[in-house]
Amino acid sequence: MIRLFKKSDLVKLNQMIHKTIDYSYPTVYPDRAVLFFKNYHSENNILERYKNGKVLVYEINDNVVATGSIVGNEISGVFVEPESQGHGLGRKVMFELETLAQKMDISEVTLSVSLPSKRFYENLNYKIIKESQIDVGEGQLLRYWIAMKNICHNELLSADGGNNPDAG
Repeated sequence: MIRLFKKSDLVKLNQMIHKTIDYSYPTVYPDRAVLFFKNYHSENNILERYKNGKVLVYEINDNVVATGSIVGNEISGVFVEPESQGHGLGRKVMFELETLAQKMDISEVTLSVSLPSKRFYENLNYKIIKESQIDVGEGQLLRYWIAMKNICHNELLSADGGNNPDAG
């Protein structure tokens, strides 16, 4: 079930995000970049996204298995726990985030694309518009892309295949 974040979700959500970062990022990013991601997705930053936008959690049997947020027109913090990856949960979270954006009269969303997630976002029709990097110290770089997508009802249906049992 996808639902809005509650403050009582904070610890579980943060643990799931950090577990996913530990699983997915060390093989493609240097150590300092992995630490940067963990700091960027800290409990305080999750609460900031909650205060300034919407944070979704995907819950199965009282376990938070996926998440994503939208603040303004920016989608961020989209994660699916390692054991649940490859089963369409990330796609469902993105569909719900895009639907929320549409309800907020947002016609274009942006997001930052990490190395492990590039193909995922391209498959959802996000267009890479800029390559970027952050110097995380000691000669290490965090490379990523900025992507955008114009959203309208037809694009949302095509992104979800027109069949989203968790919508509504």
